[in-house]
Amino acid sequence: MNDMTQNHPEDCEIVLTDGERQRCEVWTRVMGYHRPVASFNIGKKGEYFERRFFEEQRAGLGGSERAGDPAADTIAAAA
Repeated sequence: MNDMTQNHPEDCEIVLTDGERQRCEVWTRVMGYHRPVASFNIGKKGEYFERRFFEEQRAGLGGSERAGDPAADTIAAAA
């Protein structure tokens, strides 16, 4: 039976000692396959840390934002 008055595990703060922690292994794609960054040589590690990450913008093709849409042209002309 589900008792809603009980404390839920997600409500408790988890505190770990340094002995209980483990390093997070980071993998990345290199030359068509995935490898852990820790196994890179000095040159490849340098290249990895120089990488620039970005997020692409939405194309804006929905609604009246389409190029050549008469409704969008009319709204733009009225403004």
